[in-house]
Amino acid sequence: MSTTVVNRVPHIILLYWIIKIASTTLGETGADMFSMTLNLGYGQTILIFLILFLLLLAIKLAIKKYNPAAYWLVFTASAIVGTGISDFIDRTLGLGYAVGSVFLIILLLLILTLWFKKEKSLSVEYITTTSSEIYYWIAFLIANTLGTAAGDFVADSLGLGFLVSAILITGLLTITVILHYYTKVSKIVLFWIAFVLTRPFGATFGDLLTKPIEKGGLNFGTIAASISFAIILTIGLIKETNLEKVRA
Repeated sequence: MSTTVVNRVPHIILLYWIIKIASTTLGETGADMFSMTLNLGYGQTILIFLILFLLLLAIKLAIKKYNPAAYWLVFTASAIVGTGISDFIDRTLGLGYAVGSVFLIILLLLILTLWFKKEKSLSVEYITTTSSEIYYWIAFLIANTLGTAAGDFVADSLGLGFLVSAILITGLLTITVILHYYTKVSKIVLFWIAFVLTRPFGATFGDLLTKPIEKGGLNFGTIAASISFAIILTIGLIKETNLEKVRA
């Protein structure tokens, strides 16, 4: 009797990147809302959303298939945790975004190496086992944290500001897309580059919306920005769910 193999993750199409950017931007504004606007601090914010991330991940792993709502809830929680960890490394531990980024790059490469040694694949579009999915989410959590640290390094440490940083990252993403379609550069390598870059793109855009005018932001506030991107994320989820029904 044969067992049907079911994919547990989404296809990497344009809608995926749109939802991801909305989710990562929500991760930035949401983390700032809880840690600063609601005065919970980085430690409590990390603890709350790390527990939430683990609970949501346990539910996602138990489902054993791709469910848009379950998947993107886990992803958004990882984005908020990643932002909190990045800020904790820089502001609480005092290591700075540059050191934090280097550390996270090394950690991501280590996880990807272990993932490949165990599963003989680094596919991000076809995950069928629990062990592969665990590696997948650990790598995503680290990459989200790295993206936040790298974005803050460019915007704050290099003093480029949020708008210039967003433009710079947009340019790098454009180059990555061109390499994807017109060269033979590894699609896996380009995915991880795009994954990391879309994190600071969302983060710097989130900072641009929420930070005070004197710091280069538009001062929309973390609550209003978080609600706005939660709505965008919900719309994307509805579209993704409808696509999954068509595929089924």
